[in-house]
Amino acid sequence: MNRIKDLRTDNDLSQQTVANAIGITQRKYSYLETGVQPWTEELLLKLAEFYGTSVDYLLGKTDVKIPYPNTKRKF
Repeated sequence: MNRIKDLRTDNDLSQQTVANAIGITQRKYSYLETGVQPWTEELLLKLAEFYGTSVDYLLGKTDVKIPYPNTKRKF
């Protein structure tokens, strides 16, 4: 996922810094960033929160960086 690596490098962050922020080891982060291991929903959510963006942006589904509004449905 080039967008995830691009976000990290554009923000001058190390893999270790991002890994610490989302609660994993640098080695696991490296495997995720290079595609050796797949991203889990939980880690994508943590990463999106860390960068202040949406999972869709991380996955390249949209070019809009701002996160979706946090709305709760009332049933």
